[in-house]
Amino acid sequence: MPSDDQPKPAESLTLDILQRDVLVPQIQAFLDATTDPQAREVYLALKTAIESLEIPADLQPRLGAIVEVALTSGRVRRLFGPAAELSLNVLFTKTPRGREVAQSLSELNKALASLKGQTVEQITSSQKSPGAYSLTLKTTNCQLVIRFEQSGVRVESLELNLDR
Repeated sequence: MPSDDQPKPAESLTLDILQRDVLVPQIQAFLDATTDPQAREVYLALKTAIESLEIPADLQPRLGAIVEVALTSGRVRRLFGPAAELSLNVLFTKTPRGREVAQSLSELNKALASLKGQTVEQITSSQKSPGAYSLTLKTTNCQLVIRFEQSGVRVESLELNLDR
């Protein structure tokens, strides 16, 4: 459920000075690394938007992807410290990708809430493929399989009223 400080999908996203100062060098690195004219055009537009502290809706998916890479690589924390990492984590939650992740976690939490009061009989984990894992929770009344992947987390299956 979006909070009041979450931008609506078609609204611009406002950055703070710290976010700008952390993101401009990240965008510059992407600009320096690409020779594709179309990619350069998008990165230049994003860099301009970041410098103005206002990201239009059409650039937010690209911003989210760059913030996600910067955070998951550890680069932001290593170069700018924990305050910058926290600030970009907050920013990520406001991007389309961040809202998508929040929605998947909300759905998972609803599924997990259905287990309240049940006795957990078995918990197992497994690797589905490199970077994709599952957690299976078996209770007296159901079996829930949760899948964790780079793209997010989701309920893979839910079986109710298991026959004994």
